[in-house]
Amino acid sequence: MTAADSDGADRQTALRLGTRGSELALWQARHVAERLAALPGAPRVEVVVLRTRGDLLSDVPLTETGGTGFFTAEIERALLEDEVDLAVHSLKDLATSIPAGLALAAVLSRDDPRDALVVREGIAAGLDELPRGARIGTSSLRRQALVRRWRSDLEVADLRGNVPTRIRRLDEGRFDAIVLAAAGLARLGLEGRIATRLPVDRFPPAVGQGALAVQVRESDAVARPLVEALDDPRARAATTAERALLHRLGGGCQLPLGALATVRDGALELVATVCSRDGGRAIAGHSAGSAREAAAIGERLADELLALGARELLAGFRAATDPA
Repeated sequence: MTAADSDGADRQTALRLGTRGSELALWQARHVAERLAALPGAPRVEVVVLRTRGDLLSDVPLTETGGTGFFTAEIERALLEDEVDLAVHSLKDLATSIPAGLALAAVLSRDDPRDALVVREGIAAGLDELPRGARIGTSSLRRQALVRRWRSDLEVADLRGNVPTRIRRLDEGRFDAIVLAAAGLARLGLEGRIATRLPVDRFPPAVGQGALAVQVRESDAVARPLVEALDDPRARAATTAERALLHRLGGGCQLPLGALATVRDGALELVATVCSRDGGRAIAGHSAGSAREAAAIGERLADELLALGARELLAGFRAATDPA
């Protein structure tokens, strides 16, 4: 392959779009492919399914995996090695440190960032209304901690698998309710399964939740400008603030941290909560400023949370979850 080929200047074939193979990931990849196809002069897009460590270790609780990039590292490697030309990720799965040679070329318009409660037949719809001792399924440490903080009497159990698998396990009676991202349910046409959307003031979402990100090689002269045309400035600013906060706190997507930034008329407001694993203690804060200073707002709020005691909360969490 020539140098010109490697940076995309002479590419005549389809753009290869790398993605995981779950039903939700494929929906997201096809959505991006359709958006790209609508651009003037865009080449054909070919979806390439890749398997990640998260797919191979689907029965291992996320709390035991350690590290970052559990659902993205293999896709990023394929991108760096020119096996694909662009990659689509759920932004909440993407590590805050992007590998050298790659660029986060687009953050698409954000869908509903909230978490949703899905219940089995005959169970009350709201988290407040669930019976004492009800069994709640989720693999997310953030969701586990927030459920325990809201309802310490509930039983929280680990639940892995793609969205249809989790719902099937709920319907089989293994759980009374499960917590999933509202955006993922909507994308799969499962919005009707949502019993209630959990309010962000009591149940702040994961960093980047509801947003899709597209990565390319920095040097790709074909894919990069095309993908950049899909970037939504408001979604970019909001998720930049959230990711800067997470990065400053030194964590990956498996931290008991909820955060949400909103952008209105050029102003950005960021709220965040760090929780102890058992939900017994939480530290919350907010910061605001111009959307042009999104990263600085996130870093400032992280420093405020650390000064309020988040460092000790996170240190205790890391000691408890550090793999042997």
